[in-house]
Amino acid sequence: MPELPEVNTFQRYFDQTALHQRIAQVEVQDDKIIRNMDGDVFIERMTGRTFTSSYRRGKYLFAELDIGHHLLLHFGMTGDLKYYQEEEDRPRHERFVFHFDNGFRLGFDCPRKFARILYLEDRDAYIQGLPLGEDALVIPENDFLTLANGRTTTLKGFLLKQRYLAGVGNLYADEVCYQTRVHPASRIGSLSEQKLREVHAKMQEILRFAVDHNAYYKAYPEDWLWQWREEGKLAPDGKSKVKKAKVAGRTTYFAEGWQEQYS
Repeated sequence: MPELPEVNTFQRYFDQTALHQRIAQVEVQDDKIIRNMDGDVFIERMTGRTFTSSYRRGKYLFAELDIGHHLLLHFGMTGDLKYYQEEEDRPRHERFVFHFDNGFRLGFDCPRKFARILYLEDRDAYIQGLPLGEDALVIPENDFLTLANGRTTTLKGFLLKQRYLAGVGNLYADEVCYQTRVHPASRIGSLSEQKLREVHAKMQEILRFAVDHNAYYKAYPEDWLWQWREEGKLAPDGKSKVKKAKVAGRTTYFAEGWQEQYS
């Protein structure tokens, strides 16, 4: 599942290719991923519209239309965008495509059909109904501390809870825990305010680095746990071993001995 930095990269691509482009025609090859209307209605709603802006909240990308409605793009595990002109460049698993007035197309490719596309007349009501917390990249420190106060969940469970923090997934949660030297199964209520401030700062530092590098994993530092997610490997600290366990229902990697468990 794409996490915040990956979806931010999709947003940049969308903005560069689709904004201020009038949709002259819409093709729907498979409307399974369009969750709140059938393909014919989707074509009717989108034809003639123009994308005017985009907004990302965590793992959700919202594309605003010229009439104030929004198209939600939730990419699932295999969703992708492809901007192209020639028919031979059409993605193999394209589910729908927008034809723009300039002769180019924006196709939505999704081999496994796990993506969710929704046409929304009221974006804010949809976000409130999920519910979806503040974006993890921008949430202020004081708001983060308020959310953490009194929680009994694990640190990893807290980081993954989208109603608290939007955008952090399994891989980046493990990285935050590793870089703050906290065992992911630690109870968040057992962490000091100073340690929670460190978690907040490190979370945003990691996400900002990933966003700035377009979620290109090969550019990530060699001393990130990301590069060492294999049980039994020597962790980046050069002394501890990487261990694997289930935490908050998710497969979790941590450096035994390097990361302290608070309970």
